[in-house]
Amino acid sequence: MNLTPFTTALYDGDGTDAARAIEATFAPDALVRLCHPLGDMDPSGLADAYATLRSAMPDFERRVWIEMAGEDDHGAHWVGQGATIIGTFTAPWLDIPPTGHLVHMRCHDFFRIEGGRVVEMQSIWDIPELMMQAGAWPLAPSLGREWHVPGPTPQDGLGPHTPGTTARDRIKDMLDHLKKHPAQGGPEVMEMERFWHPRMTWYGPAGIGTGRGIQGFRDWHQIPFLAGMPDRGQYVDEITYHFFGAGDYAAVTGWPNMIQTITHPGWLGIAPSGQRVTMRSLDFWRLEGDRIRENWVLVDMLHLYDQIGVDPLARMREFNKARTGFDPQTGLAVRESRL
Repeated sequence: MNLTPFTTALYDGDGTDAARAIEATFAPDALVRLCHPLGDMDPSGLADAYATLRSAMPDFERRVWIEMAGEDDHGAHWVGQGATIIGTFTAPWLDIPPTGHLVHMRCHDFFRIEGGRVVEMQSIWDIPELMMQAGAWPLAPSLGREWHVPGPTPQDGLGPHTPGTTARDRIKDMLDHLKKHPAQGGPEVMEMERFWHPRMTWYGPAGIGTGRGIQGFRDWHQIPFLAGMPDRGQYVDEITYHFFGAGDYAAVTGWPNMIQTITHPGWLGIAPSGQRVTMRSLDFWRLEGDRIRENWVLVDMLHLYDQIGVDPLARMREFNKARTGFDPQTGLAVRESRL
């Protein structure tokens, strides 16, 4: 299936173009699953979600830097797009205060195709990334590096990609080894050097950040993640994964695709409440030879916090109820107070 009309409308069109492209591309009863707090909706709801975002960023653009397609293990056909939403942030969105400047928000969008139409979409928008640029992130700082995450180094993310399952199978083998630790032994059982390039880059979501190299990945994400939830990877029978690959690229989506229990301190400053949580993580990998050189990961962080009784958006509203902002209509600083 060709997603070009949808992609073009969200890059170079207006709200009407986007709504028409969604109507033409999606089945009328398609299930659209967006990240928290946007939730599940039908295609018309997706058009409204983009329109609401466009009202905050009138020059809205969605720039795609990875597009790949393939079949999952269940015989379903998926298309994955990694993209960045950019625009001038001139009005509040989800009560995030506008900056009057260019902002960026990464998104990973996965589309299941049947009969030439999208019948399901799973999508994470990196909302915390936008909150950080607005100076409004109210929770723990990231351990990794926060920046404007780039597309693939060789600039080949849009293909064409040779159909095949080699990259997909390599990633599944790597993940099987990751799940061996800590239940089956120390870090050596993951065989990191066999699967990961020594100059790899792991592009994590805002709130976690990017790690460079195997040690950077372990220091800024993996070690605290496993320390806080050592039962990660033990509930695979309760999860439906959708792995697919083509050429040097592979991807996975699932809603959710991780289940674990927060039993120890060490991750995101979250207290070890014993809370069992599900996680939505939509990922892309790029291989060089048989090792991973780049890995783009988006986790629905707001959904995770919601499960443990933390509402970052509510805390953000309290955090910012008396702040000096920018009025794009007058060009003057204003005090936005609800006290």
